Amino acid sequence: MIRAPVSGLVPAPLAQLPWRILFLVLAIGGFGWVVLFSAAGGSLSPWALKQATLFCAFLCMAIVISRVSPRIMASLALPGYVVLLVLLVLVELLGAVKGGSQRWLDLGIIRLQPSEMMKVMIVLAMAKFYDMLPPAEVRRYGPLVPAGVLVGVPFLLVMAQPDLGTGLMIAMGGVTVMFLAGVPLRLFVSGLLAFAAGVPLAINYVLHDYQRNRILIFLDPESDPLGTGYHISQSKIAIGSGGLTGKGFLNGSQSHLDYLPEGHTDFAFATMAEEWGLIGGFGIIIAFMLLIRWGVMVGVRAEGRFERLTAAGLATTIFFYVAINLMMVMGLAPVVGIPLPFISFGSSAQMTVMICIGILMAIDRQNRRVSGW
Repeated sequence: MIRAPVSGLVPAPLAQLPWRILFLVLAIGGFGWVVLFSAAGGSLSPWALKQATLFCAFLCMAIVISRVSPRIMASLALPGYVVLLVLLVLVELLGAVKGGSQRWLDLGIIRLQPSEMMKVMIVLAMAKFYDMLPPAEVRRYGPLVPAGVLVGVPFLLVMAQPDLGTGLMIAMGGVTVMFLAGVPLRLFVSGLLAFAAGVPLAINYVLHDYQRNRILIFLDPESDPLGTGYHISQSKIAIGSGGLTGKGFLNGSQSHLDYLPEGHTDFAFATMAEEWGLIGGFGIIIAFMLLIRWGVMVGVRAEGRFERLTAAGLATTIFFYVAINLMMVMGLAPVVGIPLPFISFGSSAQMTVMICIGILMAIDRQNRRVSGW
């Protein structure tokens, strides 16, 4: 099917963008600004205006990325992975310390967090690795060693910062691509059993004290309701008190009276649910599901192996952001510092997810050109 000629009033590159998805992303981001406006007590500062500015800048960045050919992305995947590994090593040696964690490189003008970029790059690198691998080799044990190294090295470097949430995101992104590439299920079952056996050792000898406490409190948050379990307890109170329709815009008591810690960042969903209720929370979940479904369908329609694995892997990365944050604020997972994209205040998650969307749009543009649509 051939698309009708584009009107001269609209440049062809703009007309070819997936506007429905862009409007969906804008709707999610706009609702996030409303949540942050309320979290600040009805003020654009200090969060809503800055969030909107960053959102617009990152959206423009995503549109620019969408014009890059997936072939160029494939050629840069492994070199980019190596560059980020070097930056992670530099973080360990020279990184700036903030909040007890060493995650940033202070470049004067900006503070760079290489671990955030690695969430995207691990998907590209693993997709490139399996794209180069002959299909017959995928189901053998040999390729698991280099694949494990590709995932394991950045995971260990990020865990040393320490950053449990980002480390898990990197590991899950890489393992997801391995699964989608066709690695036999029995190998994943063996790996899962080995992981389960190593969890007690990791909790006792690898994790830092605050990370260990988060896991133990997750299992029994009421054991320390005024200490380590305070975040989870107040988050569940806020979500539950919202009921079906919520308390109303600007009427959230948990956030406005400062009972809910980090109500504008990691627990922004709880701030929203208190004021907008189950209906508002369900609306956000549906919006993210539509976005993730689009990313998966981009991968299904892709012709090349690299494009298929990259699209599915990036869609899954967005899913992990949403699922982990929602489970975290509802007390279904330990607090690991994963924000809800476009809703939680901050630049890192917004930037990462916008890069994912930009790459997905680039693959979608190639799909349309190949199919003649």
